[in-house]
Amino acid sequence: MNALHMARTAYSAPTQAQTRTPRATEYAAFARITARLKAADAAGRRNFPALVAAIHDNRKLWTMLAADVADGENGLPPALRARIFYLFEFTTHHSREVLNGRADTGPLVEINTAVMRGLEKSETVS
Repeated sequence: MNALHMARTAYSAPTQAQTRTPRATEYAAFARITARLKAADAAGRRNFPALVAAIHDNRKLWTMLAADVADGENGLPPALRARIFYLFEFTTHHSREVLNGRADTGPLVEINTAVMRGLEKSETVS
């Protein structure tokens, strides 16, 4: 590609980025990480680095959620905040079990998928 062509294509693309709601952003993060967990599980132990990376990113996502619901300024109902924090604790423990070869990613995928369904429903209700 030459510079002229690159300039034309750069300026011909829409310049405004799509605006996502916070729930849509959360959904996209869960969807991306869940897809990676599924792919790593399908590859099995032969692609252990991909599994480690997917587990790491899933833990980071759940850690951010836990920090958010632990904040006293969080607007979610206390019971929902407690359930989300419990899921953080479960995913942390289960992730360790997966990495040690004593469990599979199935429960992590199921939890993330359930959260995605909830985010999707709340987006259509809003």
